[in-house]
Amino acid sequence: MRCWTATRGGEAGGQHTPHCTHRLCNPPPFGKVRKDYICGVRDMAVDRSEGYEGVADEFIAARSDIDASFVRSWAREELAPRSTIVDVACGSGVPIAQALIEDGFIIFGIDASPSLLAALRLRFPDVQVACEAVQDSVFFRRAFDAAVAIGLLFLLFPEDQRRVFYQVANALRPGGRFLFTAPRQACEWRDVLTGRQSRSLGEAEYRRLVEASGLQLVGCHERENFFYDAVKPAA
Repeated sequence: MRCWTATRGGEAGGQHTPHCTHRLCNPPPFGKVRKDYICGVRDMAVDRSEGYEGVADEFIAARSDIDASFVRSWAREELAPRSTIVDVACGSGVPIAQALIEDGFIIFGIDASPSLLAALRLRFPDVQVACEAVQDSVFFRRAFDAAVAIGLLFLLFPEDQRRVFYQVANALRPGGRFLFTAPRQACEWRDVLTGRQSRSLGEAEYRRLVEASGLQLVGCHERENFFYDAVKPAA
């Protein structure tokens, strides 16, 4: 449930489209309808990994270390040593979990792809993981000092994106941080690896969702991807 985020957008034919130098994606026209909705209801037989279980080997081979240096510097600056961090849609653990583990943080992982989690377990056998869809993970019943969701949200349906904000907010301790990526502009495109449609809700909506879930946005950072940094207010 992960991929590289489209970070810069332009306009073509009056439509916002993502400009991607590093993500495997092709922007489609607006108005495409996901086939895993039937009469407005999600087909529950659909792969909850958003198609990434079927392309796990290709994803592992293609995934670069993009984002890792920024996530590492963010964690060093904002979190206490050995803070607990849940990596939401952790994939194989490379590069995000790996960078955080190397810096001594205690990592937990959630991913719905058994193959990607198997790869993570081989590299990092001490990391606790849950093979679950992030929308419904029991890991969010725990308490964490921070959460990261790199290249995840736009893979989900809008209502599932909104649910993730509430799940994360409930799981963070007071003062906890949430770092996530999504394109700054509202746009839609098709993921080349999975063929599925991705959708960014845009900066204004992500800001609204942060506030609605009880978090506060404390920063935005444009690197290779566009990062949002939120905090759960202290009690």
